[in-house]
Amino acid sequence: MPFQSNGNLSKVYVQDFVLEGFAGGLETQALLFAVFLALYMVTVLGNLLMIIVITLDAQLHSPMYFFLKNLSFVDLCYSSVIAPNALANFFSSSKVITFAGCATQFFFLSLMATTEGFLLGVMAYDRFMAICSPLRYPSTMCQSACTRLVLDAYCGGCFNSVVQTSFTFHLPFCSSNRINHFFCDVPPLLQIACGNTAINELLLFGICGLLLVAVTIVIVISYGYITVTILRMGSGAGRRKIFSTCGSHMTAVTLFFGTLFVMYAQPGAIESMEQGKVVSVFYTLVIPMLNPLIYSLRNKDVKEALRRLGQKHMAMWRMC
Repeated sequence: MPFQSNGNLSKVYVQDFVLEGFAGGLETQALLFAVFLALYMVTVLGNLLMIIVITLDAQLHSPMYFFLKNLSFVDLCYSSVIAPNALANFFSSSKVITFAGCATQFFFLSLMATTEGFLLGVMAYDRFMAICSPLRYPSTMCQSACTRLVLDAYCGGCFNSVVQTSFTFHLPFCSSNRINHFFCDVPPLLQIACGNTAINELLLFGICGLLLVAVTIVIVISYGYITVTILRMGSGAGRRKIFSTCGSHMTAVTLFFGTLFVMYAQPGAIESMEQGKVVSVFYTLVIPMLNPLIYSLRNKDVKEALRRLGQKHMAMWRMC
């Protein structure tokens, strides 16, 4: 069980951590608060809108949009694990988080991050089946198959989260209880641990690196076949529609996996905490905010669904 040494060889169990967050005076904290609040509000509104539109519009009841709705749900939960506590701490004098609260926050952060990675891989496979095997697509990507794929993504995320959380929070924390970050994450926690963290670092780089490589291989192979199939198409309109849909997904994949690689899958990640804070803002708040914008602005079906939903609510408002 984690403990803190008092200098006399006795062990005092750690009950609380302090999230140091970002350095700076009151003006800097106020500016950061405004930025975080704006990012979080746009994230919540954008992802809720995507979930509502896909649920209400019958024309979007297809495997691709089923996965997109789950991605929006994960992004919504993902940012909600971090943002509310970070916003409260900007003007808090103590910035304390309990040991259990820190472990819980990290568990759900790891769960949602890993699940999102798997979902992006599943979405690439879905596009591969739809474009390269259109005749087999309805039977292969039936409702039960899509549900299983989403459940598998959550199970994979849960496995990684249980492993990372268990190994991280069984470390002894005796050098300090001050976390040089704005949320509980593995790299800053390993910095304040006084035990041997070699296994934890191996798990962090090994599992995260393996997941990144595995999902990336699925995506690269899927889009390799998709590219060949598109180039063989004779219809220019069909090519443009497919490039628009696949381009949105590739943009989301590049942003998400690029930031995760910088943060977790390279050996120097643990030492560079200041860089890590900036990168963390990007993948915990900016990317969940951008995903609904990427998929709605570049997707004709979603834009038409938004228009239909707006017209329907306008007609109901006029009737009232």
